[in-house]
Amino acid sequence: MMSNQKSVNTKEFIKASRHEKGVALIILITVLSFMMVIGLMLVTFTSSGSSISGNLRNQKEAFNAAEAGFDSTWTSIEDSFGEDLWVSFDNHYLTEPYGIDIPYSTHYFRKMTDQEILNYLDTDGDGNADVPNVLFFRQPYITDESGDLDLRYTFTAFLIDDEAGGGPPDAGDAILVCIGTAGRGKRMTTTRLEVELAIELSGST
Repeated sequence: MMSNQKSVNTKEFIKASRHEKGVALIILITVLSFMMVIGLMLVTFTSSGSSISGNLRNQKEAFNAAEAGFDSTWTSIEDSFGEDLWVSFDNHYLTEPYGIDIPYSTHYFRKMTDQEILNYLDTDGDGNADVPNVLFFRQPYITDESGDLDLRYTFTAFLIDDEAGGGPPDAGDAILVCIGTAGRGKRMTTTRLEVELAIELSGST
């Protein structure tokens, strides 16, 4: 009787042992799969990390270029008013190419990307604006290691009449648009600043 019970217990132990091995194998596969997913995520994150860092750096450099454009343009405008070369913003707004200042136009500057605006102002691609009243166009402002102006970092600036789409004309205010660029060609990054300017004209209340 004892012998028979011992045999039964042994069989049950073997069955239980095989069952536990099967469960352990499933757990091991699950853990390995999880670790593999985490590993792939880490590899992807590591490989894209340098790209993200580079994009952030380019964006910051483009923003710096736009700020440099604002500083230079504002100084130039102040000097023009101070020396009585300008008495208002009239005749200094960008009105060409057609639609650049008209809100309902498909070529309104706020409906276009920075690159589209730059191409629209320079249709022949020679690096110079093809229309009047562009205050600065792709103006480099820093030097490279050899002391030459670095053409990778530029700014473009122009004035837009915010009443061009309608409303009473006011030559005492304008929208100053500055586009900063970092890099060249397909790797160029841009940033745009729009600043409302208002000059108190003599005789105004």
